[in-house]
Amino acid sequence: MKCVILVRHAKSDWSVDADDFDRPLNERGKRDAPVMAERLLKRKLHIDAFVSSPAKRAFRTAKIFAEHLGINTNDIILQRELYLPPHGKFFEVLERLDDKISTVAVFSHNNGITEFANSLGIALIDNMPTSSIFAFNIDTDKWSQIRDAKKEFLFFDYPKNK
Repeated sequence: MKCVILVRHAKSDWSVDADDFDRPLNERGKRDAPVMAERLLKRKLHIDAFVSSPAKRAFRTAKIFAEHLGINTNDIILQRELYLPPHGKFFEVLERLDDKISTVAVFSHNNGITEFANSLGIALIDNMPTSSIFAFNIDTDKWSQIRDAKKEFLFFDYPKNK
């Protein structure tokens, strides 16, 4: 059994004069990410790997989650393909994971992350808000087989979900 935890990056700061790739988190993002990391921690899922878009806002979100979950931030795997990806890229990134990894947290961007979650056919969501988490299990022992394996929805959570 494999488990995927999709995390949309925390709210970014549009007031900063920076390229899209280099936009930092805004104050709301800095507040929401730790709250969501703590909610994930309470679910007691053992996460083996963090994979993130290298964009500043996604990587910073991954670091915040890692710090709260006791993961070494130096172990976060950066994947350029997760920066503003079409939904099919998520499968490509996941299929290359080492089979020793059972549970992975993936940090990325909209619209691709919402489209990927919906493409699984296990739950329908309108939008993954910033800092939201969508988790599911995959009935396989090999990441290379995840496209056709049975999937099971676990949960969807977001900052305003009280």
